[in-house]
Amino acid sequence: MSRFNVDGMSCGHCVKAVTQAVHEIYPQARVEVDLAAGTVQVDGADDAARVAHQIEDAGYDVNAVDGRPL
Repeated sequence: MSRFNVDGMSCGHCVKAVTQAVHEIYPQARVEVDLAAGTVQVDGADDAARVAHQIEDAGYDVNAVDGRPL
């Protein structure tokens, strides 16, 4: 499981957009978005950098993965 710190998420649309972005590359991944904490947890994806890039392509800023700044 990877945890991403993501800026710019504030509503249900953001949850859907991020979840769909991850599912485009990892359809079976489990995605949990916590708007209050600004985090996205993804289980079932083997390339955290690819997931981070996908979330950024959806319009959000990923500033850390698993506690490590980008």
